[in-house]
Amino acid sequence: MHVSRPAVWAAASVTRTVLTQIIDGARRVGAEQARKKLIPGDLVSALERDVEVDVGDQWYHYSPTFRGLTGVLYGAEGVVVPSRRRSRSRKPSAVVGAHRFEAGVKKLLRGQGVTAVPAMVRDLDGIASMFLTNLARDAAMVVRGGGVKRFGTVALVMPGEPAPPLSLKDPLRALSVRTGDGWTIGRDDVLASVTTQLFGSIRQRALTEAREATQNTAAG
Repeated sequence: MHVSRPAVWAAASVTRTVLTQIIDGARRVGAEQARKKLIPGDLVSALERDVEVDVGDQWYHYSPTFRGLTGVLYGAEGVVVPSRRRSRSRKPSAVVGAHRFEAGVKKLLRGQGVTAVPAMVRDLDGIASMFLTNLARDAAMVVRGGGVKRFGTVALVMPGEPAPPLSLKDPLRALSVRTGDGWTIGRDDVLASVTTQLFGSIRQRALTEAREATQNTAAG
């Protein structure tokens, strides 16, 4: 399956938006203790405070930062399954895509007036890599499925009030219907995958910033 250049730009923009919000949350945690050099604990606290950016959680199983925070695995008989001793191939540095975003992470940190210890930079890099992998996987599913499959909508109203009419101009609804060939991931396929990976205000911001980043290119 091919990936268009606008799709690459859109995916990079979305990943940058997510990382920026995660770093901002960690920066706030560090500021509470008058620190400008962030540590992994700041990252954990930031993710606990903002569930919208709790993404790329597959990374948690590779990082010592999140050890003990991912729950206990039980077998079919209710017995705790001991964690397996990880082989060398499962070290954080050996994960596919590791260190891919390290330079970008450091740039985003500097942009918010902070730095971070190497372990936290590595965690941010790993989370970004996993998030991008998930985004690409869902974009490919959009291409194969001809769009995002949605099953109705939910509206919050007061008792006795009528439900608001559905908007035909809803951007999320527009992304549910795909146009284009069946072998190229385009920008709108990435944007459609964002609607399944993110929620809340960060989803809308990620979509808006990705559109702005690719507005001078074809949808692809």
